[in-house]
Amino acid sequence: MSVEQVVVVGLGYVGLPLAVALARTTPVTGFDIDEARIAELRAGHDRTGEVESGDLASATLSVTADAGACRSANIYIVTVPTPVDAKNRPDLTPILGATRAVAKLLNPGQRPVIVYESTVYPGVTEEVCVPLIEAESGLKHGRDFFVGYSPERINPGDRTHRVDNIVKVVAGDGPETLARLVALYEKVTEAGVFPAASIKVAEAAKVIENAQRDINIAFINEITQIFARLDLSIWDVLDAASTKWNFLPFQPGLVGGHCIGVDPYYLSFRAQQLGHKPDVILAGRAINDAMGVWVADAVHAANGARVGSILVLGLTFKENVPDLRNSRVVDVIRRFQELGHAVTVHDPLASAEEAQREYDIALQSELPPRKHDIVFAAVPHDVYRSFSEQEIHALLENGGCVADLKGMWRGLDLGQQVIRWSL
Repeated sequence: MSVEQVVVVGLGYVGLPLAVALARTTPVTGFDIDEARIAELRAGHDRTGEVESGDLASATLSVTADAGACRSANIYIVTVPTPVDAKNRPDLTPILGATRAVAKLLNPGQRPVIVYESTVYPGVTEEVCVPLIEAESGLKHGRDFFVGYSPERINPGDRTHRVDNIVKVVAGDGPETLARLVALYEKVTEAGVFPAASIKVAEAAKVIENAQRDINIAFINEITQIFARLDLSIWDVLDAASTKWNFLPFQPGLVGGHCIGVDPYYLSFRAQQLGHKPDVILAGRAINDAMGVWVADAVHAANGARVGSILVLGLTFKENVPDLRNSRVVDVIRRFQELGHAVTVHDPLASAEEAQREYDIALQSELPPRKHDIVFAAVPHDVYRSFSEQEIHALLENGGCVADLKGMWRGLDLGQQVIRWSL
């Protein structure tokens, strides 16, 4: 078989690392409709921080915002986001848009394969995307083009589990497609490839990976609330419970981001389409989605229900990444504001422009010179973990409250005059 010509559609947190890894052994073109994104990648900068500038500069990767430059490839890999709408229903708009764009580029003589890495509920690839490709291209599935699915497993900010050292699940619409995709992805990861029994199996495997984590975190969040009524620190309880060899080390907190806070809604949507009420999945989502309001109310109460100024440290959905997608810190901020507090938000990693556009939050990249009644450490970025007692006091009014969501300052002695709150 001739060398595969690959196009990766979508150059975000998932697509760019994959494209760079594939380009080490395969001709790859990266396509993204965001011209500013293409410009920054050509300049050797990845704003997501997932690919080091040196790796990006040395990659034999062509990037473009021109769909016409992506015609007649052998394999198209779609890595666009799959969010939910305001009612937490699957929003397939990005994946449908990418599918239409790819359909217009297909050359049946190349026997092209369209591979989806975006997280979806079981059935989307074959029941939604295939008919759309046929309608847009006039081609016939199984004769003129083929499809596959290989779920992404990117964990933003994770320097240990990378695309080149994790097992890649791969599925195709037939033995020949599967063999082509196994051969392609085997070049990417040293951990090997797992051929799934079918495309729906691969879709299902991906969506339950994150639903499982969501449910486990929901349990920890619920017992956190229970133990708070008993004046018990969840961190002390977890320290003790974790000495058992099979205790699962999940931690409480705000559950956002592009996967765990979203994917369970895809599975529950499909379940309800089939006439099944997914009680456990929806209960977990309800607990985690309500956690932000509970946290804000708890901090407010710890400060004696006094209204004042609050400095929120961190806005991203997790530590040490610039990713603001589905950040649940926003829920805490909104509740603080409802309670009457004046809120200032600081995050040295996130984009102020994106924070303003997506959440109408004026994000500060520099710590404000004034002191605040409450310092709420929302995201444990390393820069915050390194704060000394003196640096924290420089941000806090006398007799103020330090609210440390993830317990990163538990070892610091801030003095008896400081009100302290944590989970």
